[in-house]
Amino acid sequence: MPTILNLETSTTVCSVALSRDGGVEFHKEAYEGLSHAKNLAVFVEEALSFAKAKGWNIDAVAVSCGPGSYTGLRIGVSQAKGLCFGLNVPLIAINTLQLLTCSVMFKGSFAENALFCPMIDARRMEVYSAIYDMALNEVKKISADIIDENSYADILDNNIVYFFGDGAAKCESVINNHNARFIQSVLPVAVDMVALAEMAFRKQDFKDVAYFEPFYLKEFVATTPKNKVL
Repeated sequence: MPTILNLETSTTVCSVALSRDGGVEFHKEAYEGLSHAKNLAVFVEEALSFAKAKGWNIDAVAVSCGPGSYTGLRIGVSQAKGLCFGLNVPLIAINTLQLLTCSVMFKGSFAENALFCPMIDARRMEVYSAIYDMALNEVKKISADIIDENSYADILDNNIVYFFGDGAAKCESVINNHNARFIQSVLPVAVDMVALAEMAFRKQDFKDVAYFEPFYLKEFVATTPKNKVL
C-alpha cells in the first residue's frame, strides 16, 4: 500500500498530490501562473503534515519530468530530489505528455483505435508533442514540431486523433483534417500522475536521484512536419 508524493510543475500550474494505494488523499493546485517557487514548498509541507497526521510514511516521490518549462521543471525536480534524499525514498519520473494523455483518457469515452496527441506550447507555431494509442504506446515519438496545415497528415488520414494541452489551442485553426479533434482546457496536474506513479512504483521503475535530469524543452530540436531538421 504505497504512499506517494506527486509533484507537477512542468507548465504554469503548480500542484501536489498525496496518493495512497492508488487513491488521492490530499491535493493542492495553483493556477496563477509561474508561482512555483512560492507555492511548491508550501504545498509539499501541507501534504507531509497530512501524511504525518495519518501516521503514513512516504514510500516514494514522483515528479513530472517534462518536456516542459525550464524554470518549472528545475524547481519541481530539485524539490523532488531533496525530498528523496531527506526521506530516503526512491524517485519516480513521469513523462508530462503521458500524464496529459492519461488525464484525457480517464475522463472520457473513446474508441479503441483513437490516438492522442498532447501538445506543450513553445514559441510561435512550435509545440512539443507525441502521439499515443489507448495503451500509451508511442505512435509518434516526442519531438518539437513546427505546425502547419500538413502536420501529422499521414497519421490523421487514417486515424481520429485528439489534440490537447496548452499548445493545442493555437493549432486548431491550422490543422483542418476531418479526423482532428481538439479538447480544451487540459493542463498537467499532480492528481493525474497517480496511476502512472503507482505503476512505476510496482515495477520498481526508479531514477538515480543524484544524476537524474528532466527533459527541458531546449533539448529537443524543432523539425518541419516532414521531420527534416531545420
